[in-house]
Amino acid sequence: MDQHDIRETDIAIVGMACRLPGAPSVEAFWRNLREGVESTTFLSDEELLAAGVDPQLINDPNYVKAAQLLPDIDTFDADLFRVTADEAEILDPQQRQFLECALEALEDAGYDPGAYDGTIGVYAGAGLNTYLLNNLHDRYRDASTLDDYRLMLANDKDFLATRVSYKLDLRGPSLSINTACSTSLVAVHTACLSLISGDCDAALAGAVHIKVPQRKGYRYQEGMILSPDGHCRAFDAKAQGTIVGDGVGVVVLKRLRDALDDGDFIHAVIKGTAVNNDGAAKAGYTAPTVEGQAAVIRDAQEIADCPPHTIGYVEAHGTGTPLGDPIEVTALNTVFTEDTEGVGRCAIGSVKTNIGHLDVAAGMAGLIKTSLMLRHAELVPSLNFESPNPDIDFDAGPFHVATELSDWPATDGAPRRAGVSAFGIGGTNAHVVLEAPPARPAPSEPRPAELLVLSARSPQALQRAMADLARHLRKHPELSPADVAKTLGVGRRAHRHRCAVVCSDLREAALALALADREQLITGELVGDRPDVVYGVADRLGDGGAHAVALLRELPAYRTEIQAVTGTDGTAAEALLGSDDAAAALVAQLAAARLFTAWGVRPAAVTGGPVARLVAACLAGELTVPEALRLVEEDPATWTGVPPTPSDTPTGALLLRLQPDGTASLGLHRTAHDLATVWTAGADVDWEAFYDGEQRCRVPLPHYPFERTRHWIEPEHRAARRTPAPDALPERLAAAVGHERVDIITEFVQRKIATVLGGEAGGLPETDRNLFDMGLDSLILIDVTAHLGDALGEQVDASAFVEYPTIRSFSEHLAIVLGLVEESPAQQDTTRTSRRAQRAAARRTGQA
Repeated sequence: MDQHDIRETDIAIVGMACRLPGAPSVEAFWRNLREGVESTTFLSDEELLAAGVDPQLINDPNYVKAAQLLPDIDTFDADLFRVTADEAEILDPQQRQFLECALEALEDAGYDPGAYDGTIGVYAGAGLNTYLLNNLHDRYRDASTLDDYRLMLANDKDFLATRVSYKLDLRGPSLSINTACSTSLVAVHTACLSLISGDCDAALAGAVHIKVPQRKGYRYQEGMILSPDGHCRAFDAKAQGTIVGDGVGVVVLKRLRDALDDGDFIHAVIKGTAVNNDGAAKAGYTAPTVEGQAAVIRDAQEIADCPPHTIGYVEAHGTGTPLGDPIEVTALNTVFTEDTEGVGRCAIGSVKTNIGHLDVAAGMAGLIKTSLMLRHAELVPSLNFESPNPDIDFDAGPFHVATELSDWPATDGAPRRAGVSAFGIGGTNAHVVLEAPPARPAPSEPRPAELLVLSARSPQALQRAMADLARHLRKHPELSPADVAKTLGVGRRAHRHRCAVVCSDLREAALALALADREQLITGELVGDRPDVVYGVADRLGDGGAHAVALLRELPAYRTEIQAVTGTDGTAAEALLGSDDAAAALVAQLAAARLFTAWGVRPAAVTGGPVARLVAACLAGELTVPEALRLVEEDPATWTGVPPTPSDTPTGALLLRLQPDGTASLGLHRTAHDLATVWTAGADVDWEAFYDGEQRCRVPLPHYPFERTRHWIEPEHRAARRTPAPDALPERLAAAVGHERVDIITEFVQRKIATVLGGEAGGLPETDRNLFDMGLDSLILIDVTAHLGDALGEQVDASAFVEYPTIRSFSEHLAIVLGLVEESPAQQDTTRTSRRAQRAAARRTGQA
């Protein structure tokens, strides 16, 4: 696409994620759409009884035993998002699913939100919270004020978007939006306006609808919106309604110009959006109108500067109701006949025939479906259509129902375009005009050796990530190794357990990942704090300069550093590096040191002999390169102002040799291996800098392998939480002496926090670990101190956790406050010196 053809209002869809009936991913959804899959599940009486459906209702002839299901709504990767087990089980499953899907969408876009250089907004909506109504209400009927507050935060729609912003550290606007069935397209519209106005640089937009319980049907009532047989027949003569489905969908949006500049993968382009309301000019509050729908479609096309004759497909709201479908097609005909002729020119369809009506997420399903069709240049079938609804006059306009999979070529060189509609009960209408993505640039030229990196929170998750990536690489041989390497480096958060593979091509990488080849994979783990890196410098190259010369030829960034150090390039530089003297060793390793430093691998020290001293002095700015080159020819004993360097690597530090001590691999392959070694051991690497100056693009790759566990409260009718038996804490403290009392309080607090984290079966929390790093927040700690205060018969101040954020330090502080032990002079000194650091740590976790 010519940059001159881009309008400032053009918005790119650069990431997508969804979980829909029969489709846990965008890839599975596209497969189902192409194959014409209807994802309705018909339930047995046994399943309905197990779900708690009244037997009398099951036997009602009007009870429809059908549902569009979303599996595993009771599971969640709470640890990944720093959510305690206690919080996870009361958190609305809609918010859990949306949070995971938001991260998947960002990863699909190739962005690590923690490293994104810009602001990311969130615009999202959720459906009615039936988990709260059916599962939590009775349990918390007589809850405390604190429990009421926590329940509100975990379940109210107001906190959907802001929870995503908090958990993913997103700093742009964060708005929860709800307009019934048009919610998700209104969220897209609002996100586009924010991007255009500069409120944010990227945006997440989406919605989620999940009903609880899942496995139940519904009672058909004539004249209502639901179908009598569990099928949605949009536009068909037999249409009698829709079926409600569950699902979640999220897209990542950026300004098109920025997306092209940043090498983003573009699924589709949003040319224009519009939103309006029917007002009072309708039969009733829930009734649609031709005028309102026609107006919003016309407005969106005018904003997009895309007249009707340029649009080849419309994803309709298409609920399959006898009255709703004719109104919608009449509105479309009104707009499309204003500048075009030709019966049947434009295809129309409804994703509700595949997955049902997703309520607030319905428009997002249609948007993702249409984006996929535009990208793949294929029209997919709208299901259950045989003959048109007699009240729909298809001859009066350009539309025909798409009933089979077909190619969708561009016409007369013009880009493919489509419209997507969503109309909400209450009259808020939304329409989006989409265009096919611009042509992808040619695959990036790979380096002779590419470095692919993966990480996860556990060894098991890392194994799954390796297998998923291997499978994906085998399935997509067209991918560029350069693009895959960059996406994995810059587009994924670095977790504790890590692996890397240095490869010449993706086939080699896929094989190593699939076989977990220990010889080719570099693996490691970040344990504790990030380790220091120490540069190891040799006094002679020892290989005749083979490694340095190979790197000079293979890596432009190294050539740049050699030229900066020596002022020479090409043959002259190779000749200099090929000499086996101290000057060659200095030049080669100083250039390498500058390169690693630019990549974010900054040394805590430089170790070695005389040349190491010169390299260290140059890096520190204490010597210029000409001065170092002059000194390298002199006796080190005569050097003044050049500090000595340690001869050994400090304990716990990682040694990065700037000159290989072996000949197994040279040049870029060896340098990539060295970088992988320090990264897998926990060192930071600036991957953007590593790929600086190269034209690499982001590509969709497998997302993080969530480790979901069940977090669920069954809808048992029971009183509020059982009051625990009184704890004999005062008696135990009275019988103890000295520091034993601190141990007793420590044990009490430890067990209470273990309960919050999911029970003692998972082990007791470490007493010296920062509680805020474990996912606890001020509300949870207020609850813990309330229990502690009840047991002690004393008021306990929860704010003390800010200054004493570990179980041990808090318990010691409390014992001193209660007069159970005396504070030693050493403790007084420690308190004074550490308090400022502890407050800073608390502020970083949002607790102060």
